[in-house]
Amino acid sequence: MTFDVETAYTELQKLFGARIRCNEPLARHCTFGVGGLADIWVSLETQQELIDLVTSCAERRWPLLLVGNGTNTLYADAGVRGIVARIALHSYTIEDRGDGTALLLAEAGVSWPRLINDLAVLGWGGLEFGPGIPGTLGGGVISNAGAHNSDLGQVLAWVDVLDVRCAERELPAPVVERYQHSALALGYRHSRFRTHRRVQFDGQGYPVAVVRQLIEPAEIIMRLGIYLRRADPQRLRMLIEEYKQHRKRTQPPQQSAGSIFKNPVGDYAGRLIEAAGMKGMMRGKAQISERHANFIVNVGGASAADIVALIKEAHTRVLARFGVDLELEVELRGEWKVTQS
Repeated sequence: MTFDVETAYTELQKLFGARIRCNEPLARHCTFGVGGLADIWVSLETQQELIDLVTSCAERRWPLLLVGNGTNTLYADAGVRGIVARIALHSYTIEDRGDGTALLLAEAGVSWPRLINDLAVLGWGGLEFGPGIPGTLGGGVISNAGAHNSDLGQVLAWVDVLDVRCAERELPAPVVERYQHSALALGYRHSRFRTHRRVQFDGQGYPVAVVRQLIEPAEIIMRLGIYLRRADPQRLRMLIEEYKQHRKRTQPPQQSAGSIFKNPVGDYAGRLIEAAGMKGMMRGKAQISERHANFIVNVGGASAADIVALIKEAHTRVLARFGVDLELEVELRGEWKVTQS
């Protein structure tokens, strides 16, 4: 697929002004702190901007990658060709039902930590389990984010999705659809939006990025409906602080993307990786955390290739020693060509 950066930049600058940049370092936009350049980077602030950009890219056949806060993403050292657009839709409202419950109507770019602090002050509970989840609500739906024996799926009512699957077949414009809870296939770190996004490992043990489509992802979460309940503000603040302190005690302080692998049924990925002798192992400037073996951290100046080398080694060793095929929780984005060694 060909992409004329100059033409696209000129057209999009008319719409987004200073929010659009060329050759943007993706390391600035993910919690790993690694990644090459995006041809074009733009931040989207309204649902209409999102719809308009997706429609334009579909019509012009411009490659478009839509992202959140980059908390669960590993960008390639070679960067991303085409347009990378961050969904920065931050608005939310609360519909009080008058019976001690409410429905939170939140856009996909709302920050989880910011939101739960706002809700605690107002005396609304339901999401207080997530102060250690650094991403957005939209990203939380994709992985059904959770902690402390709770997850988003337990309070999620529905999501509004911009469906762009038609764009791949050059059919009519994208449409907005609402998926009720029962249609989301929510499970442990899983939703319908991850069904076709699982990273596989090749014969030599390297993770293989999912083949990129013209517009990725093809189903873009725009808005969520979340059930809330009345709760004591002081109690909520105490729980949030308790969970924050737990995160500080158990998770590494260095740059990371959280848990690298899903926990297998009946076990823990961190335990298996540690038992395989990898805790503290380094490749370049990336390290299997000495605090928690299911975290890979950037100790300063790591490359995406360094991190992938540790992912490969951890997956290979655990598979060989325990027969457990760990599933990668982090998504690979960009121009991935892993060097075989």
